Amino acid sequence: MVPQAAGSGLKACALVVIFGGTPVSSLGPSSASLRTTTIVVIPARYHSTRLPGKALEDIGGRPMIEHVYRRASDARSVATVIVATDDERIADAVRAFGGEVRMTSPSHRSGTDRLAEVAATMECDLVVNVQGDEPLIEPEMIEQVIGPLVADAAVHMSTVCCAIRDPADHGNPNVVKVVSDGRGHALYFSRAAIPHMRDIRLQPAPRAYKHIGLYGFRRTFLLKFSDLPQTPLELSESLEQLRALEHGYGIHTVETQYDSIGVDTPEDLDRVRRQLLAVPART
Repeated sequence: MVPQAAGSGLKACALVVIFGGTPVSSLGPSSASLRTTTIVVIPARYHSTRLPGKALEDIGGRPMIEHVYRRASDARSVATVIVATDDERIADAVRAFGGEVRMTSPSHRSGTDRLAEVAATMECDLVVNVQGDEPLIEPEMIEQVIGPLVADAAVHMSTVCCAIRDPADHGNPNVVKVVSDGRGHALYFSRAAIPHMRDIRLQPAPRAYKHIGLYGFRRTFLLKFSDLPQTPLELSESLEQLRALEHGYGIHTVETQYDSIGVDTPEDLDRVRRQLLAVPART
């Protein structure tokens, strides 16, 4: 299902979700989610250092942003999906397939700030951030990131991770790792190989987890988070989620059985094309 094209005026919603040691819980949405309206915001920009215009790259006859949009729209708990961009080329592409788009300021430091600009105009409880370069995102992953926010009023930010299957990914700085405590609370995110195995004979060895850049926020916290000053670790690692941890806010992690490919390079794009062309396109 693809929502109708954007109209004017405010929209009512209850949840906004953002396109990411021992994990983590595996909470899913409860029946309470049926009483909560969730929106997904997909921040998308045209200019990218390694792959400019990637949101519009063709995959099976559709721009990449359309694949992300349709997959997000298939999540059961999502009422509205909105693309947030500062580029008319992306906006035109979204309108062409019947999607909803909001034009945002070109001065934002991050996709989360773009997300917050949209959320500030919405009457909602939760916002999910789905990255515009994740065309393989599974709708169930969105449900999984919503689950802790619905189940526990004390959770104000959530994300997902999966076990690292390829040992080469553990040392790859383009693959962000996360370590969490036994309750699923994130301890740290890093591009470095964490946890570090000082003694390879240690058994059982702690598992390494890949962070997937999918976030769920309470709207009130999202607006607060976007106003927080950037922090040393955030800037050092170039990981904005560290801003929350450095300011003392928790992030709940959920282990998922799914993986995803963020498209940052031409090689990533080729991998995604091969995978998506092997399965029927969503309509």
